[in-house]
Amino acid sequence: MPPEPVRPSSFAIDVPDALLRRARAGERAAFEQLYRWFERPVFTLAMRIGGDRDEAAEVLQETMLKVIDRISDFRGSSPFWGWLRQIAVNEALMRLRRGRKLAHEISDETINDFAEDPSPPPPAAADTAQLQRALAALPAATRSVLWLYHAEGYTHEEIAGLMQRTPSFSKSQLARGTRRLRALLQAEDTIEESAHA
Repeated sequence: MPPEPVRPSSFAIDVPDALLRRARAGERAAFEQLYRWFERPVFTLAMRIGGDRDEAAEVLQETMLKVIDRISDFRGSSPFWGWLRQIAVNEALMRLRRGRKLAHEISDETINDFAEDPSPPPPAAADTAQLQRALAALPAATRSVLWLYHAEGYTHEEIAGLMQRTPSFSKSQLARGTRRLRALLQAEDTIEESAHA
């Protein structure tokens, strides 16, 4: 079975050069436009990594402040959305580390207890609310790897670098997370079927 193609990131928004020039010149309206375009992807990414709405709002705010402060550092050798996404990922993971959620989970887990599971996450048959509940039930480290790998298209090597771990850690978290997510979704389906019976 061929690997599932990587979906384009929700950050993959083409930003016109003229808008970037206006933002670099400090034009407030340009920053407001960038904020409107990237507000939802940044917030969603922060929610999937951290699992907390208040923290996600903080990540969004800090990410956009850093974009304003560092816009002159963006040279255009890669897409703007990739640069902004990297700032958002770093901010979300930094908040996890700061809250010690990630460090605690990583230190308490055996990282090679599951073989790699190359299959995609559970099918989209699960409705959005059901999937959100299942993702929220996963440990932050596992949820972060699942989101970065499947939704954002990062490789295990890139995730390892971002999380200051090894690629095998990323692979084991992906396998663990995929299995746990399936189990959580199946359990919820069973509960729903029992309720309708």
